[in-house]
Amino acid sequence: MSEGIVGRRRPLPLHTKIFLGLVGGAVSGISVNVFLGRRPEVEWIVRTVTEPIGQIFLRMLIMVVVPLVFTSLALGVAGLGDLRKLGRIGVKTLLYFVLVTALAVTIGLILVNVIRPGEGLSEQVKVQLLETYRGQTAETLEQAGRTRFGIQTFVNIVPRNPIAAAVQGDMLGIIFFALMFGVALTFLPASRAQPVMAVLSGIGEAMVVLIDLAMKLAPIGVAALIFSVTARFGFDLLAKLGVYVFTVILGLAIHQFGAYSILVRVFARLNPWQFFSAIRTVMVTAFSTSSSNATLPTTIRVSQENLGIPGEIAGFVLPLGATMNMNGTALFEGVTVLFLAQVFGVELSFSAQLIVIVMSVLTAIGAAGVPGGSLPLLILVLQTVGVPGEGIAIILGVDRLLDMCRTTLNVTGDVTAAAFIARSEGYALMPRPSVVEMERTEAGGERRW
Repeated sequence: MSEGIVGRRRPLPLHTKIFLGLVGGAVSGISVNVFLGRRPEVEWIVRTVTEPIGQIFLRMLIMVVVPLVFTSLALGVAGLGDLRKLGRIGVKTLLYFVLVTALAVTIGLILVNVIRPGEGLSEQVKVQLLETYRGQTAETLEQAGRTRFGIQTFVNIVPRNPIAAAVQGDMLGIIFFALMFGVALTFLPASRAQPVMAVLSGIGEAMVVLIDLAMKLAPIGVAALIFSVTARFGFDLLAKLGVYVFTVILGLAIHQFGAYSILVRVFARLNPWQFFSAIRTVMVTAFSTSSSNATLPTTIRVSQENLGIPGEIAGFVLPLGATMNMNGTALFEGVTVLFLAQVFGVELSFSAQLIVIVMSVLTAIGAAGVPGGSLPLLILVLQTVGVPGEGIAIILGVDRLLDMCRTTLNVTGDVTAAAFIARSEGYALMPRPSVVEMERTEAGGERRW
């Protein structure tokens, strides 16, 4: 019996499989780009094989987002019960989002003022990039022209038709309706509210099963997504915009491993190493999908199972964070605005840079949690401070890589917020459960939701 136990190989953890898929896809994609270049055959493989496989995986995750956000938020609000408690948690959550996002933009602006990456880009490279990405720029500018950011933005948070909001992917409208639905449940007698909550809980658990099924495909899906990017991307464009890419990634790394480590230690009273180890599956999923919304199901599950964040806190804070807490997006916007201002010779005063901070925080809240969702809003920030919106073409070629990095920061920030709120409400966060405990939980068919 002991020989059987010793001889039985422990299966690789999911995060290890995803990481191996990530590395395999990146190495093979870069190799294809280096040795074959952008031949028609390579483009055909990407367009008809790897990109569709990656998109199927991404869509399987995104398809559960609307029902998951609605059920988790409604149950989270109903589970909090007391509206005074809901208001207290809501205020703390929003304050945390805004302050940490402002900190992220500030870090980015300090770096771009010190490094000044835009001053090293040659006129020839600038013209070449503007010409190469002219078509994609026109499409993004058109999206920006349809985007309005003002008082009407806040009016539109209240959906006229919640079903239409769900169909259109209007996450702010879905979140508002879910919050109101949860509040309404707290006013119903327990005999009326419990059956509704049981149905919502059942839907939520069904979404978890779908997530588990989708994540079984994650190593293949991640490999396909990364191959598609690296086979087209290669090193050439990265070298041309290397200082800009370095500045953005350095800012994201400082915030990810510096600011978050301090916040987790001080406010959540968790060991940063233990924290990052517990959420590594979340970070790898966020990096590979470039989507806060697609990562949300994994974020909720891992936060509860590995960090012990209560279901009502995770169900309230994390869906809000996936839509509103975009630390990485705000940092990226701040760096990009100043970089393009330097490229075009537009000198931004201290007051103009303060405007960039405010606008980056506000537009990051309104950015869609999907790949490239921040670009139309970034154009609004550029135009506000007098930088040509067409300049977005200069960074489009490297945006997918930066999108992967900033999404990782966005999602990590959501988990730090949930950990802080849970600790501030008196909940004891526990470390990641041991393998024995996890196997016992799975064997018993129990799942903490």
